[in-house]
Amino acid sequence: MVRRGTGASGGRRGAVRGARRPEVRLPALEPYGGGELAPDGDYDGLEFREADFAGQDGKGARFMDCALTGCALDETRLSHARFLDSVLTGIRGVGTDLAEATLRDVELVDARLGGVQLHGAVLERVVIRGGKIDYLNLRSARLKDVVFEGCVLVEPDFGGGRLERVEFVDCDLKGADLSGVTLVDVDLRGAASLEIARGVDRLRGAVISSSQLLDLAPVLAAEMGIRVEG
Repeated sequence: MVRRGTGASGGRRGAVRGARRPEVRLPALEPYGGGELAPDGDYDGLEFREADFAGQDGKGARFMDCALTGCALDETRLSHARFLDSVLTGIRGVGTDLAEATLRDVELVDARLGGVQLHGAVLERVVIRGGKIDYLNLRSARLKDVVFEGCVLVEPDFGGGRLERVEFVDCDLKGADLSGVTLVDVDLRGAASLEIARGVDRLRGAVISSSQLLDLAPVLAAEMGIRVEG
């Protein structure tokens, strides 16, 4: 089995510490033999290809050194599941329940998800690259060394969470909720678009570009009770 380390994301950008990206190198994988997911199931070194897990119950399952490609996760129950050293490519689903799940050393590529529940989850050394995620619920989640790259996030909810060394690179961030968040070394400068619906007062600990500051000026003024006329 080939183990994998962690790498830096190109060093510092200004005074912000960059996220450490996962370096996932999967071993030779065995094809998944089929059947439904099992609660508290243990899946190690498996390839899941075009599997339909809609409506199934995999609460507390553990996925280690796995590849999930083109799988359907509509209303799949995966709360408290653990995804470790794994690659998820082209997964799709509405209402996927990943509440209080753990994703560590994971690449999520070209996902098409809506209403995914990740509240209370822990994400560490995770890259979310490409794809579109609508109404992502990350309330009270803990994100450390996470990169959102080239993806579209529509109304993501980070409320009450903690984000440390998180980067947004060529990512469209639309209607984000930052209510009650704690930000540490969060780099928003690379976001293709930045739209904050709530919690603009919680941007302490983040860095934005001068052009983004101009775009956010009306929201900041409203938050501070400043009237802008003329």
